[in-house]
Amino acid sequence: MKIAFIGLGVMGFPMAGYQQKAGHDVTVYNRTTAKAQSWVEQYGGEFATTPFAASQGADVVMICVGNDDDVRSVAYGNDGIIKALNAGALLVDHTTTSHELALELNEKCKEAGLGFIDAPVSGGQAGAENGALAVMIGGTEEHVAQGLPAIEPYAKTTTHMGVVGTGQLTKMVNQILIGGILQGVSEGFTLAQKTGLDLPKVINAISGGAAGSWQLSNRGENIDKDIFDYGFAIDWMIKDLGFCLDAADKVDLKLPNTQFVIERYKELQARGLNRCDTSVLIKQYDEDQ
Repeated sequence: MKIAFIGLGVMGFPMAGYQQKAGHDVTVYNRTTAKAQSWVEQYGGEFATTPFAASQGADVVMICVGNDDDVRSVAYGNDGIIKALNAGALLVDHTTTSHELALELNEKCKEAGLGFIDAPVSGGQAGAENGALAVMIGGTEEHVAQGLPAIEPYAKTTTHMGVVGTGQLTKMVNQILIGGILQGVSEGFTLAQKTGLDLPKVINAISGGAAGSWQLSNRGENIDKDIFDYGFAIDWMIKDLGFCLDAADKVDLKLPNTQFVIERYKELQARGLNRCDTSVLIKQYDEDQ
């Protein structure tokens, strides 16, 4: 397939690489051209200097950028993706966005004779680098089938959730659970530390039981070592949990735990920890704050 990949952050860079290694014809675009040049040096393929140029003649275009406005900036306008695509092509948005943006993009694509699926991912930077992401997809069966050959090179699982927008709603559930688990990890680890337990032994003792989780297994050691300069930044988690609260408000649902967690993240953000991994949530219990 002829594919364009728009956005080469810590996720997009290896994801596009897996597509190229799978034999697809990939052209990439990144706001910082040097990053796109670096990708070509590592994987081959081509790069373009605008989303329009990258997308011309593509069968499928993937977007993996930061937020709703970032998606609009590459999708719309004379230099945008939609303007470049021929009727029948497919736009895939891997960005974690609002439910409303997924519906908006779908309408814009329909008007242009294009297909669209929202396909947010979970698994973090490690999942992208290992080609083992969980992809949750909203769209028609036809459009999902059209996009799967481009998605499968970096996916461990792909799940068709339903109509457009259900991918983003599923990702909101994912983020709510991550926030809740990390709050539990933070409280439990703090109790362990204050009562004098050996934290690595605690992690080893409980990881194989009912308290085991991806967060415990993949973040526990670094929490113990006070290492947080990596991973999924809390700036992005605050954005994602905001979408969760907005969606819940629309169905008159209260999410008290999510509200508590986002407030703690905002406090940590104000302390300058905004680019730290989400596991930095444990810092809410620092005694000097």
